[in-house]
Amino acid sequence: MRVAGISGVSLSAMIRATVPGVNSGIAAAGCVAWHAAGMSPPRAAPARTADLSRPAANPDSDGVPAVNVVVGDEEFLVDRAVAAVVAAATRAAAAADDGTDPRSEASLSDVHDVRAAALSAGELLALTAPSLFGGGCVVIVRSAQDALKDIAAEILRYAASPAPEVVLVLTHAGGAKGKALLASLVGHGARRIDCPVIRRFGERMEFLRAELRRAGRKADDGGLRALLDAVGNDLRDLAAACSQLSADATGVITEEVVGRYYRGRAEASGFTVADRAFEGKLADSLEQLRWTLAVGTAPVLITSALAQGARALGRVGSAPRGKSAESLAAELGMPPWKIDRVRQQLRGWTPEGVADAHAAVAQADAEVKGEGASPGYALERAITTIVACRSRG
Repeated sequence: MRVAGISGVSLSAMIRATVPGVNSGIAAAGCVAWHAAGMSPPRAAPARTADLSRPAANPDSDGVPAVNVVVGDEEFLVDRAVAAVVAAATRAAAAADDGTDPRSEASLSDVHDVRAAALSAGELLALTAPSLFGGGCVVIVRSAQDALKDIAAEILRYAASPAPEVVLVLTHAGGAKGKALLASLVGHGARRIDCPVIRRFGERMEFLRAELRRAGRKADDGGLRALLDAVGNDLRDLAAACSQLSADATGVITEEVVGRYYRGRAEASGFTVADRAFEGKLADSLEQLRWTLAVGTAPVLITSALAQGARALGRVGSAPRGKSAESLAAELGMPPWKIDRVRQQLRGWTPEGVADAHAAVAQADAEVKGEGASPGYALERAITTIVACRSRG
């Protein structure tokens, strides 16, 4: 089909070059309408070439970088960082809007969330192309380390010359895979946001402090340890627990406060019984023992937890004090956070006391397995002896 001496194919190409994202059918129809009205179609814009030797420009004047890379495989922290960038971009777009454009609210919610492995050639440019309705958008590309070679090159070309009013957010696991892409993105001016995995016990304690601080609350060390015991190590669960306690509790969050909200959950664990015993907390350990037995935990599992606690005291206590928990983890066969916790429990213990605690646990184990008349009484006596051994230290 030819209109006024110009082919529909060439007109379609011209419009697609001028307004990216418009398909050929719409392009051709638009050209027909322009010529029917006696108007000339717009001239094609020259192709944009990226200079990879220069840093990526930042078209956003409100402090939100055009390209952001969230690095790490801690899922909760990565999701939170991505959400923070999206929220900042939304606020910046709202601040730039003078309230006269009725389409601004729709443009603020224009967020594309895709995985790098699922991207096809040219799809990133289509997602970041200017909208026919105006306004900016946010494009989230997950797991950039999984991008194919051609897609990685396309990401780099775009990052070197990002589109106006578009914020690109990429996530990267931070490992060796896709390392060159990550280095190139940062080298071209992308903002890097690190979300390292939280493994150590002390790091989890600091995470809890930070969560409560965000809510304007405080907790003592006993309350933080109780929260870890009650909820576990999942950061998403810990953040939700901090939010609940911040909203419902008053004053400083202590072990007693945590117990009111989570009693009967983590307490029903032989490891909690052992931890309280080796910390020298007789009443708490006996209370947890009753909870554990009440929910149906086998006594032999509790003696096993006591035995593991006694062995951990001996192994960590005999390890060099100058070594970090990370360097001792492989040698002792224990996670770093566990080593940090045992080191705290070691305060007040002597080598003789640890040996006596071992003997008490061995006696309880034999009685629980048939040599004694009452497994519950055997466990109570073992816990009392363990606490007494620590008190002597």
